[in-house]
Amino acid sequence: MRSIHALRRLSAVVASLILAASALGCAPVVALGVRVLYRRIELPPSQIRADLGYRPQTPADDQAHRLDLYLPKGTGWPLIVFVHGGNWDQGDKHTRVAGADVYANIGRFYATQGIGVAVINYRLQPTTDWRGQVDDVRAAAQWAGDSIAAYGGRPDALFLMGHSAGTHLICHVAFAADSVLQRRLRGVIAVSGAGLDMTDPLTWTLGEDPAFYEKRFRGDDRTEGWRSDASPLQQLRRYSPPFLILHAGGEKKGLKRQSQLLRQALVRLGTDSRLRVVPGESHSRIVLTLSRPDKTAGPAILEFVRAYRP
Repeated sequence: MRSIHALRRLSAVVASLILAASALGCAPVVALGVRVLYRRIELPPSQIRADLGYRPQTPADDQAHRLDLYLPKGTGWPLIVFVHGGNWDQGDKHTRVAGADVYANIGRFYATQGIGVAVINYRLQPTTDWRGQVDDVRAAAQWAGDSIAAYGGRPDALFLMGHSAGTHLICHVAFAADSVLQRRLRGVIAVSGAGLDMTDPLTWTLGEDPAFYEKRFRGDDRTEGWRSDASPLQQLRRYSPPFLILHAGGEKKGLKRQSQLLRQALVRLGTDSRLRVVPGESHSRIVLTLSRPDKTAGPAILEFVRAYRP
């Protein structure tokens, strides 16, 4: 028992060092942290389909509209469409942190658990604006529903999962889903969402920077209407699929507030939803726990998908 407590204390110390090092830009300590938290999941290459175009006739040099598929064995499995974060202007499905392929590992992990994953790219700002990014995510979800049966999956068992900016984009898609996507979409997994309701004054009071969001969402709008237009919670009307909301215990207060606002809005709507806090993690480190069976996030996601799959 003492050894277990000692190991937990060591893990907490390492996590604290990682957070501090990330803030200071200390690459060696960040690399050490990734080696501690990252556990590579293996999947045979025969169960991976890389760089599939999800737009009609995607040009060969168009990497923004491509996705990687991670396939379970057998047939009839559900599919998660995973959308990375990165402040709306960074990130890629091949992103590596200190050598760790964090997004690919998410795909491999859930495929070993009987759940397919499509890890997607989308256009980054300033190549497009946030509306173009939402349109890309919607196109990827539509492709998944139209195409996944050919790979063994169920078209009517789709889940959207995003982290940070990715959560903002998938919420827009989920809340504005057309009738076809509504029939296919079984649930949404919102991880440490940002920009979900930019009309909320308390979010700014708690430390989020309005100028950061204005740069990414205002565009040519000279009024304050951009805050509402770009906020998915301001577009929520009557329809929403079930939600699993995850945020890190070490999240900034303003970002915690955004996840809480999402939960409150879904409760008012009467939508099935659950909120889980991932202890001992930060806004960025939580991504590493999505592919860990021994952390809060991974088992919660598995439970959610298995509960809401057909």
